[in-house]
Amino acid sequence: MAAQKDNVKTAEKGKTSKFLTGVKAEMRKVIWPTKKELTNYTGVVIMMSVLAAALVGVLDVLINGLLSFIIG
Repeated sequence: MAAQKDNVKTAEKGKTSKFLTGVKAEMRKVIWPTKKELTNYTGVVIMMSVLAAALVGVLDVLINGLLSFIIG
């Protein structure tokens, strides 16, 4: 019984080690953005978030006004 538990633990350690080795290999393949690209991408994300929030706000006001008109 104890030998089986040791085998299971060894197998789990082997799987973890293999997984981490795979992660390390994949991280080496990643092409990381330059500082300029990262700044540009961040600006785009912030701008799109602000535009989406503005759109939702405008739609909220329009729907609220429409419902107030209908309900009375």
